Amino acid sequence: MSDKRKLHIISASALTALLIVFFIPFETAGRIIAAVVCASVAAVTYVFVKKRSILSMNKHQVLMIISVITVVYLMLYYLTGLKFGYLKNPYALNLRFIFEQMIPIAVIIISSEIFRYVIRAQEDKAASILCYVSCVFAEMIACSTASVALSSFNRFMELVAETMFPAMIANLLYHYIAKRYGFLPNVVYRAGTTLYLYLIPYTPAMAKSLHAFADLLIPIAIYLFIDALYEKKRKYALAKKSRLAVPITVLAIAVMLSVIMLISNQFRFGTLVIATESMTGELNKGDAAIYERYDDQVIKEGQVIVFEKNDAKIIHRVEEIEIINGQRRYYTKGDANGDRDTGYIHDSDIIGLVDHKIPYIGYPTLWMRSLFKR
Repeated sequence: MSDKRKLHIISASALTALLIVFFIPFETAGRIIAAVVCASVAAVTYVFVKKRSILSMNKHQVLMIISVITVVYLMLYYLTGLKFGYLKNPYALNLRFIFEQMIPIAVIIISSEIFRYVIRAQEDKAASILCYVSCVFAEMIACSTASVALSSFNRFMELVAETMFPAMIANLLYHYIAKRYGFLPNVVYRAGTTLYLYLIPYTPAMAKSLHAFADLLIPIAIYLFIDALYEKKRKYALAKKSRLAVPITVLAIAVMLSVIMLISNQFRFGTLVIATESMTGELNKGDAAIYERYDDQVIKEGQVIVFEKNDAKIIHRVEEIEIINGQRRYYTKGDANGDRDTGYIHDSDIIGLVDHKIPYIGYPTLWMRSLFKR
């Protein structure tokens, strides 16, 4: 069997196995099985694929740089606790936890990086792409499985924005580093920025969406830094071949950042798809409403607002405001409804003020929501 065929079979088998593991309905079991799969794939790859050494002479310097970046990352992350506060780590460090959580994650990290390192040295694009997708799924399994993510549409969107997008960008960096500087820098960075969560008793209370936002930008910054230090000449040599690479990459990153920003309330603006006909005329079913986060702005009668009631986000118009004992009460109504909404809401219930809408763009989201209700 040719080396090229071996590469494709091993890479495709790894991706298939990890896809199956991703849909295992038990998160802990899925993580342990993923560790076994990754270790097996790494062993088979290391034994049966011919080794090639194409590492840069700067590999030791890059390993040191990545180690320093990892320490700085953790220091800056914990300094954010001065603003957001700190939470007690929910993980109890005992033997069972070590075997069920820490060891599987460590095995996934080390094995996937050995697998990536060997595959990337082969100069085979198809195998490299299959390896990349496999490593993205391995990283996602270390955080969550489909059984959790597919329990509701909101959980699925959280998985996409907070786990999948950062994993996709991070693995582009890992692919770049593995080919030129080996697997050790990736192991150091991934282990340092992942396993700390299980070792340090307190963590900053930063919102997951903000953390995902940072995790999307940091790998890009690391790539630009290392590229500027060591890859200038090679970059100029390949400039003509990569004219479309930069705009495509920028566009993809912009889309990912936009999704993270819009599905969370941690940023100034958010979006909500209109799923009912209660605001027909102003906001039709399938439109996407763009709202500004409520931060004690003045709200007047007639303002369309986003608020939370009975664990649901609602977009209706403020019909009347009254102040009783110094507390504002907002009475709301859907434009197409005959009656007011039952009861009233307070300032603490208001999420945002609707500014604009994008017609029809929400229909794909409504279709996806319908899949979760079946």
